[in-house]
Amino acid sequence: MTNPHRPVQAKQSVSPLTGPLLAEGRHRVRIERVSPSVDGGRYPVKRICGEPLAVFADVLADGHEPLRVLLEVRDPVENSWRSLPMIPRGNDLWTAELSFSREGMAGFRIRAWIDEVAHWQDGLGKKARAGLREDLETELQEGATIIRRHLARAGKGGGTEELLRWLSLWERDGDLDQRVAIALDSGRGEEAGSYPDPRFVSLSDPFPVHVERERALRGAWYEFFPRSAGTVQGLHGTLRDAARRLPAIAAMGFDVVYLPPIHPIGHAFRKGPNNTPDATGDVPGSPWAIGSDEGGHTAIDSRLGTLEDFRDFLDAAKGLGLEVALDLAFQCSPDHPYVKAHPEWFRKRPDGSIHYAENPPKKYQDIYPFDFLSEDWEALWQELRRVVLFWVEKGIRLFRVDNPHTKPFPFWEWLMAEVRAVEPQVVFLAEAFTRPKVMYHLGHIGFSQSYTYFTWRNTKEEIVSYLTELVTPPVRDFFRPNLWPNTPDILHDYLQKGGRPAFLVRLALAATLSASYGIYGPAFEWCENRPLREGSEEYLDSEKYEIRHWHPEPEHSLAPVITRLNAIRREFPALGWNHTLRFHPVDNDQLIAYSKDGNSPDDWILVVVNLNPHGAEEGWLTFSPPGAEEMEVQDLMDGTRYSWPPGSRFIRLDPGDPNRLPFHVFRRIR
Repeated sequence: MTNPHRPVQAKQSVSPLTGPLLAEGRHRVRIERVSPSVDGGRYPVKRICGEPLAVFADVLADGHEPLRVLLEVRDPVENSWRSLPMIPRGNDLWTAELSFSREGMAGFRIRAWIDEVAHWQDGLGKKARAGLREDLETELQEGATIIRRHLARAGKGGGTEELLRWLSLWERDGDLDQRVAIALDSGRGEEAGSYPDPRFVSLSDPFPVHVERERALRGAWYEFFPRSAGTVQGLHGTLRDAARRLPAIAAMGFDVVYLPPIHPIGHAFRKGPNNTPDATGDVPGSPWAIGSDEGGHTAIDSRLGTLEDFRDFLDAAKGLGLEVALDLAFQCSPDHPYVKAHPEWFRKRPDGSIHYAENPPKKYQDIYPFDFLSEDWEALWQELRRVVLFWVEKGIRLFRVDNPHTKPFPFWEWLMAEVRAVEPQVVFLAEAFTRPKVMYHLGHIGFSQSYTYFTWRNTKEEIVSYLTELVTPPVRDFFRPNLWPNTPDILHDYLQKGGRPAFLVRLALAATLSASYGIYGPAFEWCENRPLREGSEEYLDSEKYEIRHWHPEPEHSLAPVITRLNAIRREFPALGWNHTLRFHPVDNDQLIAYSKDGNSPDDWILVVVNLNPHGAEEGWLTFSPPGAEEMEVQDLMDGTRYSWPPGSRFIRLDPGDPNRLPFHVFRRIR
């Protein structure tokens, strides 16, 4: 027998596809297609401090009543939510824009309801304008009931006294037209309508936003090996030698100095020049074969110097406006202290020996990979966390992570969250050349930015297609590209065979297509293009395996061009964004043109590049920015001005002209 004093619970409906439906079935407002979101909110959208975040959603309901839609925002390190009104854009699309001012994990969600007060005011106004005076008194009485119901939910304070005074003005007897006019006060109505019945309010799931500092989006990186910074041929350089190179790097306008591993290098199976196995003699070995009796991942190779020398290096860089990025390579040489102390952290072969790294047919006998899934995995993960925080404590806020795609995703997701809980300004760059969806997933789980396929995208069609993908949602919201035309591992055929013009072309593209780019220092600066063998992307006499001393002829250095491009990047904030990249038609597949714009009409850059390093190319560029039929532009590389009539503009670029560059970087004068 039913207890008459117990409220009867509505039977919960069940969907055959999705399971139980909401017990409260009176939510009429639907919130759909919320963007930006990454995997439906499973992973955070990425933004930097001050970067606009435009939120869109389809918000709709049955009937014709007006909706109230709010964007609720939780700032980093805050537990409360603040509200912003969303604006209707037609066809049930609503939008709002915001930005964040501090680093950390933020979030947003959407709250929406049918605005009963606005609906009543709308009906009252229509009847008043139609002259239906016989209905107005009833409408005012109904409105008073609605307003009082809303104010009861508001409680005391929060302006309710003002709303009660407003209500009293049109509840009392007096001139009907005057009372109606007072009741139609849209400002008071909007305020009263902000206290809806919570049972009928729809609330979306929260969507996370990872807010990072500027360097996570933009910056110019310069990589060099400190051991090659010495002044004596064949003599191992030190961190003090490397510090003497910093002023020249800063003078070229770079933001970041990236150092390959600076840790002790193992002796067992040490690789010699050109990856010679079982090298003998005093060869330096590969810096990525980390660990010896001197220590492991928290030690510094004694040939480079001491921890105090490293601190001095950091101070010297900071004094020049440079940040230092360290390589995070989670692997060991056979001589690493971990091998003896924790053999359980490595995979074993059937004969009991430790499994070294392989990429058949290549063998890396000097490197032991960690077994991240070993029975002692928790101790291993905690130790690697300690390693990262050791360098964070020393002042490092940038890490270039070696081959993250070869380690488990859960490890990186956990590690980066742990590190950022201690220091939210840490930026992680993924060095991942692997399958596209794997690279994108590394962005999902927390990597700030990533290397890309840019090195292998050399034709116009390849560049346009790939970069358009990277700067367009949904990819734009979780994946930030860092374009490198070369690395110590990659000397592309384009650079091998294109000579100095090829280096200029790839430099211009990298520096202007992306907010972040980098070069493997002296090798690129001085147009090093000798492969190990035909068809190989390895350098001959690679710096990975031996000490190099760079003494080029000054006239061959690209430093003046690099310096100018980096100065333009700093002068024009437009080049610090990715999402404003737009490609423009040129009737020659060897000529590529694209623009970026910023927050002001003057912050606009147009780049035109000849992709053919072997010969002159010409064509007609079609480009008409809004409101500009005629244009006057200036090439920021050499100062030359051009007056362009309406319609198509003629372009000719000759890489063989010693007085010209194979690209233009234009700003608009008028």
